[in-house]
Amino acid sequence: MANLVTDDDRRTRLPRLSPARGTKPGWWQNPKVMPFLLVAPAVFFELLVHIVPMVAGVVMAFYHLTVYTIRNWSNAPFAGLANFRVSVDISGPVGRGLLDSFLVTVPYTLLVLAFSWVIATAAAVFLSVEFKGRSLLRSLFLLPYALPAFVGIMTWTFMFQKDSGAINHLLVDDLHVLHSGPFWLIGSHAFWAMVVTSVWKTWPFAFIMLLAAVQGVPDELYEAAVMDGAGMVRQFWSITLPQIRQTNLIVVLIVGIGTFNDFNTPFVMFGSAPPKSAEPISMYIYSNAFGQWNFGLGSAMSVLLLVFLAIISFVYLRSTRTGTEAVDA
Repeated sequence: MANLVTDDDRRTRLPRLSPARGTKPGWWQNPKVMPFLLVAPAVFFELLVHIVPMVAGVVMAFYHLTVYTIRNWSNAPFAGLANFRVSVDISGPVGRGLLDSFLVTVPYTLLVLAFSWVIATAAAVFLSVEFKGRSLLRSLFLLPYALPAFVGIMTWTFMFQKDSGAINHLLVDDLHVLHSGPFWLIGSHAFWAMVVTSVWKTWPFAFIMLLAAVQGVPDELYEAAVMDGAGMVRQFWSITLPQIRQTNLIVVLIVGIGTFNDFNTPFVMFGSAPPKSAEPISMYIYSNAFGQWNFGLGSAMSVLLLVFLAIISFVYLRSTRTGTEAVDA
């Protein structure tokens, strides 16, 4: 009994390590300080890149900041709500143009969102099954997402050329669908050229999100469905779609807002003066702000667009959350 050593005795006999001289922990190593230091760079750049310009844009919307006052912008006359009234006055040329661009943006967003979702969902379901060459197809499907947006859009712009473009060559010479190639980059055809280009560069993002969600569906559900005699279509509607519902909601919101604000596609394809059929609201705001040097008016339109998208996002999230709670119940 005298040779027994308890755990308490061992702990008391262990040598205590004392900090070396000159190695006193600094204040930045404090557990209460370290988390704030780690997120400080991200917060700083977020303020610098997003928050500060957004606040500056909101402030500019309340001033007559034009080509005549931009040189001494700090003394620009206060406009109050005048820029907002001009923007929403559909009887005037500015308000009417904003409404026309809005009526272009809405179908453009819906079409791009619908086609992108259908293609991405089909590809995700197809590539969720193990087969030879699946990795190669995944890499090819992600190619539009990996390419710089400017390169992809410029490539499609060359393909839509009337005489030398690959689209007219395919439709007229190879498939004989059309007798003569149309001008895709002017008139009403420009809208469809913009939609096709935007779908091509947008659907890989939705594909990545949906593929991860589809692969997360338990195999036991499909095995049970097969035993019950359910076919592939039935499995898709009864198992796949309900299981990836949350991801679908996020994809629709992100792709919808991104397409509604899309500026790169029309600007690279058509320049600063796109056809009226292919002038979304982002291009109309740009033409007023930088084409006519009316930064106050352009800022007011941007604020209206921000408020509109915030309301749509709130309503969407509210309605989808209510629907999700009902399904869970």
